[in-house]
Amino acid sequence: MFRIIPAVDIKDGKCVQLRQGKEDDIIFESDDPVNVAEAWVERGAKILHVVDLSGSFKGRLVHEDLILKISELAEVQVGGGIRSIEVAKRLLDLGVERVIVGTMAIEMSDDVKSLADEYPERVMVAIDSRNGKVVVKGWKENTCLSPLEVMRMYSDFDVSFLFTNVDVEGLMKGIDENAIKLVVDAANRPVIVSGGITGIEDVKKVKNAGAAGVVIGSALYTGKLRLEDVLPLEED
Repeated sequence: MFRIIPAVDIKDGKCVQLRQGKEDDIIFESDDPVNVAEAWVERGAKILHVVDLSGSFKGRLVHEDLILKISELAEVQVGGGIRSIEVAKRLLDLGVERVIVGTMAIEMSDDVKSLADEYPERVMVAIDSRNGKVVVKGWKENTCLSPLEVMRMYSDFDVSFLFTNVDVEGLMKGIDENAIKLVVDAANRPVIVSGGITGIEDVKKVKNAGAAGVVIGSALYTGKLRLEDVLPLEED
């Protein structure tokens, strides 16, 4: 089933939305991430996409307490600052449905593969792409790997993928449909898409491309898109 997944990004204890992932370019801010998460669940969200942005920038998980509170409200997939297998396992054991690993998936691939064997269907490999190459460490460092090369690394493992097109992330100018199709068509595992979602037509294009779901952030928080308008696409 296709899933609509609101984003709950946490920075310095607050729920925020950033433009292009830049720390100082905040386009939305709320003091209580748990209340924000609860509101999305009350409005019908089945899954939440929770990112510890502070953790992403600092290289270690910062907001574990808030993450675990949110995990009690709904199914959650959590990323940002998960840079050790021990932290990933702890989150999974404490009730997080899926952990999202990006930097670790590149730099510690053998460990991540072992984690995927131990927790099937509960490891999500983040593929953050800028100019056709995967970026890591809070999108601050470039790699020489393409999204398809990273997917091939995990093709024999029971993982899912989170494809974020950094080139359009937070700009609310629409998606890059061709980039999404390229990744989804090449994947042999479920792909969740993030980045650039602006209106309902973008969501429909992501679904039609064959993705398993879509993460929506800025468009929901700025009112360009209403959750109630896109949730019916889960059932179509």
